[in-house]
Amino acid sequence: MKEAGLAELSTLIAEVRSASARATSGELRRDRLYLVSRTSHLAEGWCDRVPAFELAGDAHLRQGYGGQDGGQAGSTDLGDAAREAARALGIHLVWESPADVIPLPAGFEERSRPATIGQGGAGNALEIRHFDPYSVVLRLIARGDEPDYVAALEYVLHKWVEPARLEGLLSEVVPRMTNQTLAQDPAEFRRKFKGLRQLYLRSHAVYSPGGTRAGEAVCLDPLPGL
Repeated sequence: MKEAGLAELSTLIAEVRSASARATSGELRRDRLYLVSRTSHLAEGWCDRVPAFELAGDAHLRQGYGGQDGGQAGSTDLGDAAREAARALGIHLVWESPADVIPLPAGFEERSRPATIGQGGAGNALEIRHFDPYSVVLRLIARGDEPDYVAALEYVLHKWVEPARLEGLLSEVVPRMTNQTLAQDPAEFRRKFKGLRQLYLRSHAVYSPGGTRAGEAVCLDPLPGL
């Protein structure tokens, strides 16, 4: 599998849009495709390449946290179309929503952002949006490896996520977690959140728009456990 850039993302969205138009022909419903994590970064020009496309659809949200399909709620027309397009492009696709991993904080749908990439084209059956950045960051913290910290920090440095508000949403989400459905306990999740906050404080002083320094902050001064 190769790394992917903006051209490949545009091609994939066009293919999914065409499939959505065919699937919803004569219907009033409108599908929604979410860009998640580094795929949002790519669409916004924060990076040039990504190792995989991270996408989700509305079916993930209907399934919700702790669903029985282990994160495979995307076996829908939209998910199938995205997988087929990714295979044709030779690009790895992660079809997963934060809702597959953590309980989403209230207001997540309202905090999703419209994406400018891939708008127009074949009909209006598909809406492209960035998944709620706060939910994505909380999901990245839950996994908590080095690339996840970097991806989470990008949202903060680009001012899509405000640390104080994120901490408030953390207090809402953690009591709803269980270590049966999350591969860590709430105390471990809080420890990882503290690590992200420390990383933000270190990197903020050296960050400059147009030259992302999140990765450098992690590499030069890694967090405990990374």
